[in-house]
Amino acid sequence: MKLNYTKVGDYLLPNLKVNQQKGNLNKYGYLRLDYLKEHKQGLYTALLIQDKLMSHLFSVSKEAEDRLNVLMEHYQKSDKLLSEKNKETNQMEWVKLSNNYKNMAEETILKELVYV
Repeated sequence: MKLNYTKVGDYLLPNLKVNQQKGNLNKYGYLRLDYLKEHKQGLYTALLIQDKLMSHLFSVSKEAEDRLNVLMEHYQKSDKLLSEKNKETNQMEWVKLSNNYKNMAEETILKELVYV
């Protein structure tokens, strides 16, 4: 890989260009980006220079969304209180359980995918 440099003052700076990729990052992609910038600066720089940062963030975003969907489906199947019948009869309990399971799933995702 050959890099071209531009002289700025007394410094030679590489001419880096980030290719725009289609798609949107979700919150897990942005959390991963922030984590890489703050705690894994070497990996962040390497991914940025190799032009693999955005593809890495998109893959983390997609995998996190898929894992969230799978975990939520699993929790809904395993708990009888999360049924549609209970949703109609006891809405507040259903919302409480649903939010609890979503928080559990997100905690797992953050621990396994984002903050590693």
